[in-house]
Amino acid sequence: MRGHCILSHGFESGPDATKVTALADVAQALGWSHERPDYTDLDARREAGELGDVAARLQRLLGLARAAAARGPVLLAGSSLGAWISGRASLELPVAGLFLLAPPVRMRGAPPMDAANVPVSIVHGWHDELIDADDVVAWARPRNARLLLVDDGHRLSAHVQDGADAFAAFLRSLA
Repeated sequence: MRGHCILSHGFESGPDATKVTALADVAQALGWSHERPDYTDLDARREAGELGDVAARLQRLLGLARAAAARGPVLLAGSSLGAWISGRASLELPVAGLFLLAPPVRMRGAPPMDAANVPVSIVHGWHDELIDADDVVAWARPRNARLLLVDDGHRLSAHVQDGADAFAAFLRSLA
């Protein structure tokens, strides 16, 4: 195996969501092991906040990533809230890179998105109704991140294959 990918779904989505499933297929085809944590129980905790229990999401990801890092390189990938926690987790443990779909670089009730100084690839919709594309461009610029902007909204539903292709290119660049 080349490394291990942890693929984090977005808020009120799930580990079998279309985008993370497409990423898992790419990882497997390119010789990376992968896992898709299930955060649906934490998203349902409305008493913890508007976006469920974000702190518990982050702790779950960190636990999985620490265990995987003991075996070799780890790449974190996530969609929306999954992208936000992936960036935050990268500050606490070594990762090979970050692949972010529709990253919420600013999120009400949370600190701005941050990430370690590692290779980053982003896919974002020009017409994202939740996260302004200009904010994502501004976040990506100082990190020299790969950035694919597509004619789509927050769910990127019309560009799942483009996201998978970008993920494949990113994984190949890390090999």
